[in-house]
Amino acid sequence: MNLQLNGKAVFVTGGTKGIGKAIAEAFAAEGCKVAVCARHEVDNFSENIPIILGDITKFEERERIFKEVTARIGPIDILINNAGGSNGAEIEKTTLDDFHQAFELNYFSAVHFSKLVLPGMKANQEGAIIQVSSIFGRESGGKATYNNAKAALISFTKALADEVMKEGIRVNSVAPGSILHPTGNWQKRLDENPEKINDFVEANIPAGRFGTPEEIADVVVFMASSKASWVTGASLQVDGGQSKMNM
Repeated sequence: MNLQLNGKAVFVTGGTKGIGKAIAEAFAAEGCKVAVCARHEVDNFSENIPIILGDITKFEERERIFKEVTARIGPIDILINNAGGSNGAEIEKTTLDDFHQAFELNYFSAVHFSKLVLPGMKANQEGAIIQVSSIFGRESGGKATYNNAKAALISFTKALADEVMKEGIRVNSVAPGSILHPTGNWQKRLDENPEKINDFVEANIPAGRFGTPEEIADVVVFMASSKASWVTGASLQVDGGQSKMNM
């Protein structure tokens, strides 16, 4: 299928490993100009995809990163807010600072970058913003800091989508289930206790296996393309049946 993405400028946050890396590589394979941001340098990364270093939990850093990205690849046609992570423990044992940090990483970074791309997208009367959330943003599960921030991100997605659709900008979120990749928490847990994790998969994922970053990337690329032109404000779970929601 020709997704008609050749030449589009794509910015992926948290794009050097796992789901973010797979997304960046998938867009590059479609002929897009892709840039990513990350906190640290990485080895063996595509030389055709520039990495802008910075801490996206800080307002000033996000402003700088965005300026550097647009200087490298031009006005952004497609924004993928992928950066995220989990912290804290039980709510009673989790500090307010942990909650603030989780929201800066998982939520406010996405809100800020979304606002930064809007003027250019409005000028072009075209654009796509996709948030990588989680099935735990759609239902209970995971640590409260992460769950709460991802739920807020899904809500923001719908609110922004309704505001900007008339200007040709679509905003959606993709909610992955449990994804296995070498640098992720599931791989670490699998290495530590294979029997426990295999039992988890059997009990919780109807597909009988973890998902792959590439399976998330394929959905994201489609959602960003004109083939999904009538899709906006949606939260699409990509989870092998793991979610317990029936809608």
